[in-house]
Amino acid sequence: MSFIDRSDAGRQLALAPEKYRGKDIVVLALPRGGVPVAVEVAKHLDAPLGVLLVRKIGLPNRPEVAMGAIVDGSEPITVRNEEIIRLAQVSPTEFDTLRQRELAEIARRRRTYLVERCLQDASGRVAIIVDDGIATGATMLAAVRGLRQRKPDKIIIAVPVAPSDELPRLKAAADDVVCLEIPPVFNAVSLQYENFPQLTDAEVVELLERC
Repeated sequence: MSFIDRSDAGRQLALAPEKYRGKDIVVLALPRGGVPVAVEVAKHLDAPLGVLLVRKIGLPNRPEVAMGAIVDGSEPITVRNEEIIRLAQVSPTEFDTLRQRELAEIARRRRTYLVERCLQDASGRVAIIVDDGIATGATMLAAVRGLRQRKPDKIIIAVPVAPSDELPRLKAAADDVVCLEIPPVFNAVSLQYENFPQLTDAEVVELLERC
């Protein structure tokens, strides 16, 4: 195990993107697990912290497989994985039904987290997207693709841990990738942490209120 908990991972991760200190930075957390990590990164870089709400759209019978994702914003952005949609023979109606369900969850989280107070304009800035780790990369890739449409100067992915086979896709999508641990055999993000509890909405709100 490489990290005591998410805050420890954030403190270690915060040292890696040091070269961006002094630039016009915004740190964007992917809730829930990315928030305590991003808090430490934003604190170290003396940068504002925002949240980026992203929801995976899973296949109807295999929800763990992403056929798309939604990135929140004044106009939510839908990212589609056309190959998976085609192979799974998902109809437009099925896709839209699941898309609407995830939009509803994004709306719920926006209300719960009071996201409006945490909105950060990424246009023309160095945007550092932070999560507690990457497994399949689908959510992070959607976040990058959605954020790209908001015209940041650069997009940096910053995570404590990721599998080696996902790094090429991440590096192709973002301008830079910061990853502390790349296990030779990757089974789960949680295995890199001593303490890795599921965060509640209340805990996320508390962390955001501190910032």
